[in-house]
Amino acid sequence: MNSPSGKKDSRKQKGAAAEELAAAALIEKGYRVLDRNWRCRFGELDIVAETGETLVVIEVRSRSGTASFGTPSESVNARKVMQVRNTAQQYVHQKRYYERPIRFDVISIILRPDLTPVSMDHIENAF
Repeated sequence: MNSPSGKKDSRKQKGAAAEELAAAALIEKGYRVLDRNWRCRFGELDIVAETGETLVVIEVRSRSGTASFGTPSESVNARKVMQVRNTAQQYVHQKRYYERPIRFDVISIILRPDLTPVSMDHIENAF
């Protein structure tokens, strides 16, 4: 639902822009993006990709402006890690990727007001 101030719309736009930037960066690095915004009852996976035989689940985090309130990656807490792992377990089961190694990465993006990136950091094996 849209708020009168448009904050939710703005947050969704920023999140979508960050995920688009992250997917483009992964493709440029040679990853193959398998799914984006994959959902099940446990939650949502922002990006699922592969590099070689490894299945990579990527949590994309973004902030606007500066990192004065911490970096986007610092917002990935224990609860979020558990939720992503549980959702990934469902993904692996549904897609039958049982034998593949899996890795959990975080892509942290700081955005300007026009939604262009100030910085982007890809943290492999983040959790």
